[in-house]
Amino acid sequence: MSARKTRAAERAAAPRTKAGAEIREHRLRNGLRVLLVERHLDPVVAVMVWYGVGSRDEREHEAGASHFLEHMMFKGTRAVGKGEVDRLTTELGGSNNAFTTSDHTAYWFELASDRWEAALEIEADRMRGLLLDPAEFEAEKAVILEELAMGLDDPWRNLSMQVQEMLFPRHPYRRPVIGYRDVLEALAPEDLRDYYRRFYHPANATLVICGDIGSAAALRAVRKHFGGIAAGPTETRRRAAPAGSVIEEPRGERRIQTSWDDAGKRLCLAWPTIAVSEPEDFVLDVLSAILSTGRLSRLHRRLVLERSLATSMGTNNDTRVDGGSFWLFAECAPDVEPEALERAIDAELAELAAKLPAAKELKRAKATLASSEAYEGETVSDLAESLGAWAVDAHWHLALEAAERRNAVSAKDVRDAARRFLRSDRRVVGWSLPRTGAQS
Repeated sequence: MSARKTRAAERAAAPRTKAGAEIREHRLRNGLRVLLVERHLDPVVAVMVWYGVGSRDEREHEAGASHFLEHMMFKGTRAVGKGEVDRLTTELGGSNNAFTTSDHTAYWFELASDRWEAALEIEADRMRGLLLDPAEFEAEKAVILEELAMGLDDPWRNLSMQVQEMLFPRHPYRRPVIGYRDVLEALAPEDLRDYYRRFYHPANATLVICGDIGSAAALRAVRKHFGGIAAGPTETRRRAAPAGSVIEEPRGERRIQTSWDDAGKRLCLAWPTIAVSEPEDFVLDVLSAILSTGRLSRLHRRLVLERSLATSMGTNNDTRVDGGSFWLFAECAPDVEPEALERAIDAELAELAAKLPAAKELKRAKATLASSEAYEGETVSDLAESLGAWAVDAHWHLALEAAERRNAVSAKDVRDAARRFLRSDRRVVGWSLPRTGAQS
């Protein structure tokens, strides 16, 4: 086949977003995966670098290292000084930020299409040139410890952290992404330097460039800035969890009760589920929408509006690389006993497990999810985030297929998922109740 015919075949085969933007995948010799998306609606480009490392990859003595390293990525390299990333971004009229989860760490830029290559230069530089200056390390440690203290002073975060520890007793998912005070205090610059060497390199990274670009020119720029970086260790991730440390099937309901210095009565229920991208992942999205998305959702309509048992209700399907969890949050109404709210929630879950949801209810839940996904995919940064997250946790094609998979969910799928996962004998129940004498 001629080169011209080969290029034509590649163009025909390239996956596209709903808006028609082509998505092209490339792999550099050093292992860097590159996703290029041409979208010429606006003269804007989003650049994201995703590393396949999060809190699940940390050893016990490294808890919090992924998040700590994210902070340090803005504190200087051999070529760019402390604070220069933000200053350069502002001068270029763009924006940048970063975030860490249990499964990945991501850095993003949004810049005008005539200057976006500056983001590649910055990211390539800090992929292997981070200084980790001891003085900056200690200063940032103090910032993170303060951030940790602020989180622990939030009743919802405090409760959910304790429920999470009970939900994943042996797996690193039990740990908060930010880590623990005693571990962070003991962490030394060399610990973070070793962590950086192990995980921050091309073979453990995905680069997503989305927006007003030409794919060929963009790929040349990527090769220019990243092609000379060494691949890094051959064995990179998934070493932190001990052998056999899969998500355990619970043996009976487990409960925890905390107290807080206010009048709030907060309930958190959590069940272990399945890994990201498994078929039930999309079913649980629909199930969650039926339960709590919008004023017409079951829990909000019945328990908040009609019976006034709760002031707020919410659910969340949180699937991850090794296995996920399904969460239910509720704020008990002031004059309602916690037991009454819990019994009412159990009755709603029992009904969902016993009866098929009505066709109208299922259609409304799917429409809500589709509307949310369309809204979240409006900008180039949204699209880059969706592609990158799916790429590092499962496969980027799922960013294009998720809506279709959710739309294919049947009423029976929803009922069966409720029966399989949302049983009282496999959950953690957490209550945060007022301390004696607490005032509203």
